[in-house]
Amino acid sequence: MNLSNKSLEKIEKLIPRFPLKQSAALPILHIVQEEKGYISKEDIQWIAEKLDMQPINVYGLVTFYPMLREEPIGKRHIKVCRTLSCALQGSYALCKKLQEELNCPLNETSEDGNYTIEFVECLASCGTAPVVQVDQVLHENISVEKASEFAQQIRKETEINIK
Repeated sequence: MNLSNKSLEKIEKLIPRFPLKQSAALPILHIVQEEKGYISKEDIQWIAEKLDMQPINVYGLVTFYPMLREEPIGKRHIKVCRTLSCALQGSYALCKKLQEELNCPLNETSEDGNYTIEFVECLASCGTAPVVQVDQVLHENISVEKASEFAQQIRKETEINIK
């Protein structure tokens, strides 16, 4: 397994906390994804062996939970809410505009590897619709009219983080 010693130590301390070690699968998946950005087939195999599980059972968790990913994503992960409140406030047009501005197709990673844009269900901020989550930060009231300026802000932050 290609994980840092810190993550491996976390995993070793985590497993004994569960009455059945298989119950540690989901927290371990989060640790792996937090470090690597996604969960590979090799990771699934390693976790299965570590917890005396069949790989299909670990794979089932990865494919069931939408926050777990099997493929790498861009340096910036942009999630646009599409649930009713956001949709009524223009999130569909907003999502399309962000794709154009950041040159990133929906549910894909931009050619430069900087952005992944997803249209997601509820980001739990209906009163401030439309909302966009960039990495772990929620941005509220992002109208279509503000989309270009918002995309420019994301680009600027990305350039700063790359340097």
